[in-house]
Amino acid sequence: MRPTFTRTYSRRDFIGSATAASLAFTILPARAIGANDRLRIAGVGVGGKGSSDIDQAANLGDVVALCDCDDRQMAPKAAKWTGARKFRDFRKMFDAMDGKIDAVTVSTPDHNHALAAALAMERGMHVYVQKPLTHDVWEARWLRDLARKHKVATQMGNQGTSEDGLRKGVEWLRAGAIGTVREVHVWTNRPQWPQSPSVIARPAEKPVVPAELDWNAFLGTAPDRPYHPSYHPFKWRGWQDFGTGALGDMGCHTANLAFMALELDYPTSIQAESEAPNPETHTAWATVRYQFPARGQRAPVKFNWYEGKLPDGSKNLPPMELFHGEKPTSSGSLMVGDKGVLYSPNDYGASWKLLPGDRFAGYEGPAPTLARNGRGDQGQKDEWGAAIRGGPKAFSNFDYASLLTETILLGNVAIRARVPLVWDGPKFRFTTGAKEATKFLRRKYRHGWTA
Repeated sequence: MRPTFTRTYSRRDFIGSATAASLAFTILPARAIGANDRLRIAGVGVGGKGSSDIDQAANLGDVVALCDCDDRQMAPKAAKWTGARKFRDFRKMFDAMDGKIDAVTVSTPDHNHALAAALAMERGMHVYVQKPLTHDVWEARWLRDLARKHKVATQMGNQGTSEDGLRKGVEWLRAGAIGTVREVHVWTNRPQWPQSPSVIARPAEKPVVPAELDWNAFLGTAPDRPYHPSYHPFKWRGWQDFGTGALGDMGCHTANLAFMALELDYPTSIQAESEAPNPETHTAWATVRYQFPARGQRAPVKFNWYEGKLPDGSKNLPPMELFHGEKPTSSGSLMVGDKGVLYSPNDYGASWKLLPGDRFAGYEGPAPTLARNGRGDQGQKDEWGAAIRGGPKAFSNFDYASLLTETILLGNVAIRARVPLVWDGPKFRFTTGAKEATKFLRRKYRHGWTA
C-alpha cells in the first residue's frame, strides 16, 4: 500500500522570500520555555559527530540524559556530565525521562535517526538530527509531518547552513549574479570507508560482542545480524542496512547551497549510472542526474551528482571546461548560469568564487537580506535554541531538511533500481520505474523498534 501524508508544502512555501525568518511561524513549545529558562537536554549518540553536537547543545541548557550503545563512546561524556542519567537504548531513555527532557540531539548511525527523532517528537521534545535527516525517503516525510503535528522546533545538522558565506552565496545566486541557472554539478571525496568493490558481502566470522557494546541497541531498526567490527564504529556508512553511502553522507552538505539558493522543489526525474549494485554495500561510484521543473520565474534545473572513482581509476568529476581553468578540489559544487559560474570548492558552500574571474572583477553583489550567524556549527545549535524559545524557525528546519534529504535519498533509490525514474512528489509515487524502485522508499523496521 502506498503511504499517505498530510498536505504537501513546497520549499517555496518556506524559504521563497528574502529571509527564511520572515516566513517562519512562532514555535509553540511542548513546555512553555521562557527566555531565561534552562533547557533540559539529552543526547542520543554521543560519539563521533555526536560528541560535538552534545557539547554545543549543552551551551543552551543542562545535559540531563545521555544515550549511546557503546560505553567507550559514552565514557568521556559521562565523566563530563556526572549528573546526567546514562542509557544504552534510546527507547528506554525516552520512557524513563518522559516529561523531563526539552530537547534532544540525535547523532546515531543513519538507520536509527528517524525512530529516535520520532519518539522524541511524540513526547513533545524538540529535536536536532544529524544529516542525512533519515535513512529512507519515506522517513523524511514522516519526520516532517510529526514536527508539524507536535509543533516542535527542529534543525538538521548540515552546519554549513549557518555559515555566513553560504547565506551570501544564496543572496548572490537569487539576485542573478551569474544569470539564469539551469545546471548544477556537485561532487564528493567520499566514500572514505570500506564498501564496494573491496567489500560486497557480509563477513563470515562471528566474533564475540565487546562487553562495552549493546549490539541490539546498535542494530535498532535494522534487520538482525551478528556483530562484527566491520560495522561499528564508523564503517557502518558503507552498508545498505545502516548507512546511506557517499550520497547520503555528504549530499545534504555539498548540495545545500544550490538547493537553498535555487529554491528547488521535488525533482521530476532521477537517473543513475553506476557499477552493478550488490544487496549489502553501496556502490564504488555513481553519477546521478536529477531534473527539476521550473519554479515560478526560475528555469528548470539539471542537477548532477558525482561520487567515487570510475572503473579506469579516475575521480568522478564534472566536465573540466566548467572550471574555467581552476583546479577541481576533492569536493565541491558548480552552479552554471548564462552569465558565469559560481564555484564552491568545499563541502559546505561556505566559500566560493565567480568564474571566469575577469568577467566579475569589481562586482559588488546585492545587499544582504539573510540574517547572519557567524558561529558555524555552534550557530546551528544556537538557531535551534532560539526557535525552541519561540523565535523564528531554524534555517534547516524539517520542512526544508526533509525535502533536501528526500531528494538526496531518491538518488540512492535510482542507483539500486537501475532504471530511469519519474517521481510525482506531491503524491509520493513513481509514475515510471515504480516496479523496480518503490520497494526502496521504505524499509521494514525490526520487531520492537517502531514508534
